[in-house]
Amino acid sequence: MGALVAAAGFRSSTGALLEPLEAEFGWSRATTSGAVSLNLVVYGLTAPFAAALMERFGIRRVVTASLALVALGSGLTLVMTSPWQLWLLWGFAVGIGTGSLALVFGAIVANRWFVRHRGLVIGIFSAASSTGQLVFLPAIAQLADGPGWRWAAGLVTLFALLLVPLVWWVLRDQPTDVGTTPYGAPPDWQPLPLKAVRRSAAWVALDALREASRSRAFWILFVTFWICGWSTNGLIGTHFIPAAHDHGMPATTSASLLALIGIFDIAGTVASGWLTDRVDSRYLLFGYYFLRGLSLLVVPWLLGPHVHPSLFLFILFYGLDWVATVPPTVTLCRVHFGIERSGVVFGWVFASHMVGAGVAASYAGWIRTWQGDYFAAWMTAGGLCLLAALLCLAIPRRGPAGVADQRA
Repeated sequence: MGALVAAAGFRSSTGALLEPLEAEFGWSRATTSGAVSLNLVVYGLTAPFAAALMERFGIRRVVTASLALVALGSGLTLVMTSPWQLWLLWGFAVGIGTGSLALVFGAIVANRWFVRHRGLVIGIFSAASSTGQLVFLPAIAQLADGPGWRWAAGLVTLFALLLVPLVWWVLRDQPTDVGTTPYGAPPDWQPLPLKAVRRSAAWVALDALREASRSRAFWILFVTFWICGWSTNGLIGTHFIPAAHDHGMPATTSASLLALIGIFDIAGTVASGWLTDRVDSRYLLFGYYFLRGLSLLVVPWLLGPHVHPSLFLFILFYGLDWVATVPPTVTLCRVHFGIERSGVVFGWVFASHMVGAGVAASYAGWIRTWQGDYFAAWMTAGGLCLLAALLCLAIPRRGPAGVADQRA
């Protein structure tokens, strides 16, 4: 949980640092948005390979090394002077580090350590990402607005370093390492063989992609999660603060609103996990995307210098829906590809999420530079979410015969 909280906090810091970096170095919005886009794409593409590395070398080693890489990348931003350094450190170092700590990590832990209430557990782990946003973003915004953005980057560096020895000491790879079985496991439970130990992580990840790409369910999940990333991390997570600032709202106020999204998302995602154990995941995804699309279409008329009740209602709803898509998406991966492959397959689906986020971050930055506002960006995101809602209804109800955990 702590690693998931930290990774989300590190990722959410970028939106609060765009304007301070532009003010100090004279960089354009296209330059800073491009670095964020690279970070999001690398973050996502790291996920399937990180999942395979966890299968080969163990969860504890991969998570510890990832936290150290985040600390290194964030720490070196304190002395950067050129845009290429921002792209290298934010884009690659922090992108790879946080990508290895993404929701794929939570999905693997849930699949290994729980048999009963997996959907609820995945919901709790997903909510941890919102908690990270809640904990870090207001503090980062205050530091960036006060003593300076370097203090904010220093906070990220320090917290990542503190987690390194804690994770190494506490985290274990699977229940058998501590002489127990997964929660809710039947009496005849046996651990899955870790076949990946004799194969390279790259081969495992690419082989899983090759197998999954033959399935219609995979491509629908791939496209819809791409849209999910576009409408969350890419647009709201990266551009909500500067977009609100365009309407006269102080950056600290808009950062607090993003933190509120994190608060409400804790409840929304845990509730989504509970529902995933009881309701057809396809219908849940339809509802989440459809309502999200409608909400995004009205954002341009809600933003202003002050927080009005209508804007607060949007924050409430969007928070409840923020990553509510994760538990049903993880469940559908398990249903269609089996528990043994589902971690790596979800890694590829999650990669599409972050590639979509990266494209959206650059697209919205380009729209802002070209048109002077974000109106077209909001309309595009809303329309894509409505499309995703319809696509979810085309997902087959059940996976191939013989796949474990068939219920969707």
